[in-house]
Amino acid sequence: MAGPEVSCSLYIHIPFCAGACDYCDFYSVPVSAGDPRLDRYVDALLADGEYTLAAFGIKEVPTLYIGGGTPSLLGPERMGRLLEGIRSLVPAPFPEITVEANPESADGPFLEACRDGGVKRLSLGVQTFHEPSRRLVHRVGEGALLPEGLRLAREYFGGAFSADLITGLPGQNGEALRKDLEKLLSFAPGHVSLYALTPEAGTPLGEEDRFTALLPPADEADRLWLMGRDFLEQAGYGQYEVSNFALPGRASAHNIRYWRMENWLGLGPAASGTVIDDRAGRGTRYTIGADAAAYLGASVGDRAPAPAPAEGAMVSVEALDPLTLMKETCLMGFRRLEGPDPLLFTRRFRRDIRECIPQTLARWRDRGFLRPDKIALNREGLLFLDPFLTDCFGELEVWGGDWLRSFTDL
Repeated sequence: MAGPEVSCSLYIHIPFCAGACDYCDFYSVPVSAGDPRLDRYVDALLADGEYTLAAFGIKEVPTLYIGGGTPSLLGPERMGRLLEGIRSLVPAPFPEITVEANPESADGPFLEACRDGGVKRLSLGVQTFHEPSRRLVHRVGEGALLPEGLRLAREYFGGAFSADLITGLPGQNGEALRKDLEKLLSFAPGHVSLYALTPEAGTPLGEEDRFTALLPPADEADRLWLMGRDFLEQAGYGQYEVSNFALPGRASAHNIRYWRMENWLGLGPAASGTVIDDRAGRGTRYTIGADAAAYLGASVGDRAPAPAPAEGAMVSVEALDPLTLMKETCLMGFRRLEGPDPLLFTRRFRRDIRECIPQTLARWRDRGFLRPDKIALNREGLLFLDPFLTDCFGELEVWGGDWLRSFTDL
């Protein structure tokens, strides 16, 4: 269990949605805005937050992220109550609070409640304005409603809002994507997440043959994402992670903490938390079961990640040994254009990262895919992140057993 000085970010999962999109593989529960479970859910989150923060001895929470699902379905009163309750549990102020929302459900009263509750950053799920593509994947809401949601976001948060776009959607072509980008940037978001559509197993998009003919060929899908990347960079949005672009000063501090493999706690079904002891090079991860009904019905002790629950309880706990943690530090760190933090890496593992994967770094440098000034993939190298990580992990496995035994003996 963490000591009282540990700093942890906090993620709160709101699993409720008005409907399910065909590409989404996140855990979600369909509800209407008046569903009585929403009030009970806020109560459960606050009880869980009080227990979990106390159990881990957390006194500082640098970032809070409320995601989903569709957090804007909570409405202004519930969101205000959630924000007030969570802030009352942490004596120090939150430097960054982000709330996700769908533009069609983020009306003025909701945005006002967020702003009054200390929210500094809004993240909007736009995905596309192109109505044929939205209908083909059963995207909730209408493209015609998006501009008003974006206008309100700009009114309440200025440039401190982000928007998601997806490339490679059924029915999408270069002209449709260009119009999406032009329309979105006309509202001057500070941050844009540009995701390449991936048909995931278990989703309608990944399982149903009817989508096969509708999706662009792989080469065209790659071209669309590259087109979007170039458009954003030409408009002044710098790529700082595989799928994320920001104007100066508008990067997501919360997500950077994930990519740096720093501590976070999670509340809500399907949420997870990871707390790392840098002195020991080890971590503990817990994952809450993806079952909203069980979460609402469980006592705090059943939900809480510490102490470890009995077999069959809602929360699973995993110990991260030094080699596993090193792999995850590489997995997350190389997503960033800055690469893994070399000082944090050395402090955590007592090894310079260049000593751990020298052959991989040499090969990828010879191919022209590494930055000359950092231990990081360059702009083009990020396009080949998966094979790069495969090389990293293969090299780590070769010497990792001996290193792990010697590390454990220290």
